[in-house]
Amino acid sequence: MTPAELSRTVLRTVRRAVEADELSLSVLELPEQVLVQRPPRPGCGDYATNVALKLAGPAGRPPRQVAEILRRHLALAPGIARVDIAEPGFLNITLDAVTHADLVRAVRQRGPAYGHGEGLRDVRVTIVPADPQEARATVVAEAANRLLRAGGAQEGPPEPAKPQPVAAPLDELLRALGPDAARWALLRPPPGDVPQPDPSVHLTQRASNPLFRVRYAHARTRALLRNAHDLGVEPAAGDHAAYRHPAETDLLGLIADFPRVVDAAARHRAPDRVARHAERTADAFFRFHDECPVLPKGDEKPSAVHGARLALAEAAGTVLANGLTLLGISAPDHL
Repeated sequence: MTPAELSRTVLRTVRRAVEADELSLSVLELPEQVLVQRPPRPGCGDYATNVALKLAGPAGRPPRQVAEILRRHLALAPGIARVDIAEPGFLNITLDAVTHADLVRAVRQRGPAYGHGEGLRDVRVTIVPADPQEARATVVAEAANRLLRAGGAQEGPPEPAKPQPVAAPLDELLRALGPDAARWALLRPPPGDVPQPDPSVHLTQRASNPLFRVRYAHARTRALLRNAHDLGVEPAAGDHAAYRHPAETDLLGLIADFPRVVDAAARHRAPDRVARHAERTADAFFRFHDECPVLPKGDEKPSAVHGARLALAEAAGTVLANGLTLLGISAPDHL
């Protein structure tokens, strides 16, 4: 279940509560959409929503009462394992393990197309640099167009990209940093921030370098697949794959959120959102890698758990590769 699908599920829950006369809301007071987000800390479910707090005023009830009404309905929805209430009325939602397995299978099936959609199919626009000679505007325009096409948008009237500029020309940055690090240096900061294309930052092969961390995480997922094949372990997210460890569910949440991030980045012409998501996904993958062994050790026999974790690692690698590709950055299998 993706965040968008969960959002629609919560919205249907609100409407069912109104239809059952458990909540008194007029048509105008019904929300058009519900925001679901990753919880601020582990152990609070897979997703959280503040919809009960938003509806408490119009419904004339305390947030906790609204949350309890919604919790009863939501807990019965397919794909949801449990719903907990956190004060003052947040709903913490844990997805069913089968839903997690479905997500992993969907990512592996779609491969390079995962994250692409049709949400912008009615949009016609082409992004152009406001100053064709300015390096950052040129790179941002290229990435924004890739994101728009991934969202289904068609070419159309030009729209200028006007991020904070850099002093160095693009060819100089490409010589100093190479194409991948140069693009990352220009795309990773928010458009209003001034980039710092420092080779000592962007070319170092250490964990302190976010681009190295992201690309190394992707390369590590591919190494796991190669090593697993040699051990006779194949990726398989079966129907009963029990993704329950917090490191697994955190990574699954970021994988599920990738299509929404791509869509938002396209709508706001903000490639930096994809870069930041890639960083978070890489960090979550490393935690998963350290806390949830993907491959059998020593005399340990391969099991369904290994196959399920290998499938999750492959899905994480796909998200990292797709994000880098949308930014115009390569995702090598070896690093």
